[in-house]
Amino acid sequence: MKSFARIISPACFAFTAISALASAPAQAQSADTSFFLTSNGIGNGGNLGGLAGADNHCQTLAQAAGAGGKTWRAYLSTQAADGAPAVNARDRIGKGPWKNSKGVVVAKDVADLHSASNNLTKQTALSEKGEVISGAGDSPNRHDVLTGSQADGTAFAAGEDRTCKNWTSSTQGAAMVGHFDRKGLRDDEPSKSWNTSHPSRGPDGGCSQADLKSTGGDGLMYCFAAN
Repeated sequence: MKSFARIISPACFAFTAISALASAPAQAQSADTSFFLTSNGIGNGGNLGGLAGADNHCQTLAQAAGAGGKTWRAYLSTQAADGAPAVNARDRIGKGPWKNSKGVVVAKDVADLHSASNNLTKQTALSEKGEVISGAGDSPNRHDVLTGSQADGTAFAAGEDRTCKNWTSSTQGAAMVGHFDRKGLRDDEPSKSWNTSHPSRGPDGGCSQADLKSTGGDGLMYCFAAN
């Protein structure tokens, strides 16, 4: 009997280990993950359901990846409208430092994030799943990221829409986007900004899902842990 037990024990152990791995939830995020680029957009162009809807999208993706214990905020600005003041993206995301799912610091603090020394690149702007998102030169190109922000992380002045009606419209306005890979569509183009590369545009004006895709986007957002 002892001999039989010795023979089957390794097999039983291996089966138990495999079963445990199969039943364990996928945890793409490390415990201290505090930044990611969304693997997908909401799917309704620039209509994100306002800042609350965008934040909820970040929180939902983080939760699915095992990092839902933090308060997640989308890096988005809104413009002053209808008596409501502007909101600056830089003021919504906490103090830092921010790390991706591999533990790599993308920025030490708000000032560092908005300086030339930040570490936000295609290789570090990982999704909540810990994956590199396709950018310029890939098919499809998805490097446009919604921000509605100026280079310093502040909102644009009221007037010319840069936030798809403060993230409530897929039919009117335009959205300022950044390029997470810092690249243009051609190799000979100068490097681009991670948060303010160009306004969205397209056959519908700039805020439909088709418009976002037409210039190399998919309605993706940067998400930061604010606590």
